[in-house]
Amino acid sequence: MAPVLVAAIKLIIMNKDILAFIQKQTAATISCIDDHAKPYCFTVFYAWDDENKCLIYKSSPETNHSKILSHNTFVAGTIHPDKLNKLLVQGIQFEGQLLRNDDPLTKGASMSYHRRHPLAIVKPGELWVIKVTHIKMTDSTKGFGTKLRWLREAEL
Repeated sequence: MAPVLVAAIKLIIMNKDILAFIQKQTAATISCIDDHAKPYCFTVFYAWDDENKCLIYKSSPETNHSKILSHNTFVAGTIHPDKLNKLLVQGIQFEGQLLRNDDPLTKGASMSYHRRHPLAIVKPGELWVIKVTHIKMTDSTKGFGTKLRWLREAEL
C-alpha cells in the first residue's frame, strides 16, 4: 500500500476571551510612525476578520495617517471597551502590519466591514486591513492584572 500524504493546515487559534472582547467593541486607536520618527495616532471604527486575524477599518487616502502608512505599514494600537468600567479594567494592545489591497488576506474585507457598519457604505473612503501579529489583553474581570496573550507566529 502506498503511503498517503496529508497536508496539515494549522488554524490560528485565539483565546476565546480575547476574541469575544474584540468582537464586542467597535473602535480602536491606531498609532503609526512618520518619516521623521514622530508618532501619530488616529481612531477608527473597525470590523474583525476572525479567520485571518485581521482588523479592518475605513478611511480616506487623503488623511495624514493614510499618507504615513503608505511609507511605513507597521502599526500598534489599543481597543478599549465602548463603555468603561473603572473597577474591572479590560483592554487590548496590539501590533500588526497594514496589508496591500492585493494581499489575499484582504479578500472579503468590504463584506466584513459593511456587515458590521452598514451605514458606512455611503461614506467615501477606502478599506484598510491590518494583519494583527500580537495581542496582549488586560482582563481584570478574571482577577486583578490578568494578562492574556496571542502571538501569530507561535501558532503557525
